[in-house]
Parts: sequence; C-alpha cells; structure tokens
Amino acid sequence: MTDTTSLSPLRVVILAGGLSHERDVSLRSGRRVADALRASGAEVTVHDVDADLVPALRETAPDIVWPLLHGASGEDGSVRDVLELLGMPYLGTGPRASRIAWSKPIAKTVIAREGIDTPEFVTLPQSLFRELGASRVLDAIIDRLGLPLVVKPATGGSALGVNLVREAGELPRAMVDCFAYGDTALIERAISGTEVAVSVIDIGNGPEPLPAVEIVTDGPYDYDARYNPGRTEYFTPARLSPELAERAGQVAVAAHRALGLQDLSRTDLIIGDDGTVYFLEVNVAPGMTETSLFPQAAEAAGHELSTLYRALAEAARKP
Repeated sequence: MTDTTSLSPLRVVILAGGLSHERDVSLRSGRRVADALRASGAEVTVHDVDADLVPALRETAPDIVWPLLHGASGEDGSVRDVLELLGMPYLGTGPRASRIAWSKPIAKTVIAREGIDTPEFVTLPQSLFRELGASRVLDAIIDRLGLPLVVKPATGGSALGVNLVREAGELPRAMVDCFAYGDTALIERAISGTEVAVSVIDIGNGPEPLPAVEIVTDGPYDYDARYNPGRTEYFTPARLSPELAERAGQVAVAAHRALGLQDLSRTDLIIGDDGTVYFLEVNVAPGMTETSLFPQAAEAAGHELSTLYRALAEAARKP
C-alpha cells in the first residue's frame, strides 16, 4: 500500500471526455486515473472540455493538469496549447510534439529518418482519391505495396476506421470505412508477426520502457476488441526472447525521444517473423481503462498504479 502520510498535498485536474469518437474511452480513463490518484492522497477533479473549463482552471489553479483526452483536440496539441496560454502546468507532451505524433504519416517519417524500421506506406487524401479515380489509385497501391495491407485514418486512435485488407476486392470498402473517420488515409504494408505495445514513462530519471504487452485477438484488434473484455488475450510481459524484448523497449524509447515526447507514451510495434521490430504509431495520451495496455504494463513492472500515477504527476509539475 502507498504511504500517503509523507506526501505533500497535490491538486490535480484531469481532463476527460471531449467531443471526439473516443469520448467514452476518455471518460473511462479519467475515472480510473482519478481513483488511483485519490488513493495516493491527491485531491482530484475530473473536468470535461467545455465552456466552463477555462474559468474552472483559473479558479482552482491546480498543481497539475492531466489531459486524458483521446482523439482530436486531446492529442493533436490544441488543448495543450490552451493550457500553455493559461500558464497551467500539465502532464504529458507539449503541443508541437503532440501534433507531430498525432499525424501517423509524419511520425513514421520522423521515425524512419532515425533509422527505425516502419512498414512502407502511402498517404492519400480523400479529395485526391476521388479526383484521380478510385480504381486506378487502388491498383497502383496494390502494385507498389502488395497484399495484405492495413488501411487506417492518418490521425485518430482506438483502431476506429482501421481495416486489414487481404484481397484486392476488400480495399475499396476499407477506404470508405477509413474516410468515415478522417479526410486522409494511411495505407501501409501489413507485417506478419507479433503485435506488441511498449509504454514509456519518465518520472525524473529519463524515459524508460515498461514491459511489452503482447496482443492476441480472435480477429482484428478493433475498437470492440480493445475495450470490451473477452475478445483479446494479453500477455504481459510479451512472449518474446530477452533480446527481442530489450530491442522492443529500445525502439519505444528511441521513438519517444525522436518525437520529443514527455512524461509518458505508448508505442505500438509489430515484430516481424524475421525478428525485425517495426514502429506502427505512438500515443501521447495512452488509454487507462480496465483493459488498456499502459496500466497492464505498469503492474507487470511491479508498479502500484496509485504510486506510479502520483510519481508521474509530481515529476511533471516540477519546473
């Protein structure tokens, strides 16, 4: 149990909710983190992103704001811009780096320049897709990248709008599904291997990886598989050789550093059948629900969540 008697008072405002497709996940994350922080003795308020937020922050003047907003505005840097305008200390990555990480194609480009492997991809705006003729563009994509492919929105999370395409006839529908969640699609070569997520924390001694979480599903790792228990099996630590586990952690930390992330992140990787560790995407506001990967990794590393979340908040509020 955490000894809260020796801890100084800590007033935290958690931002949860918002208007993105991931509102429900954000609210669940917010409740879980709030409960853990309260167990550490912190005073916690959970606030939605609405017209009352700015005056509420000015009135309460919290020690730290923890943005647990998933999806647009929460992860694209805009809410963090507002927090900086207000002079509010907050936990997590700053606006500029958040914008880079939020765009999967830009993040992958930065990562590739650092020498980290990432599946070959193309980025296609919906407007160009229509102007050039869908069938011609899709044929060119398959000719270049082959099959299978993964189609996903260039921004966003929780696997919304993501589809695995095994046959050419499935690609048009996957594009339509993708464009329902964003104006730009990222189409990348699908890699056969082991899917893992590696969370990174920095509580004052530099970024360090938590144990990789291996993800095994009875089908695609989609929204339902992520947030409704039963369809997905997790192995924490992942069933990797010590060498591959270490390499996955190194790649996650390298991505965290290369993208300029702060305090915490989660990097999604796939380890190819040949042992190559591929970067897929990174999340600056990892989910914290009962089925989320970050808390699973933290507990596997021996952290009590209340202690770890308190340590993250304390480290983030230091000048």
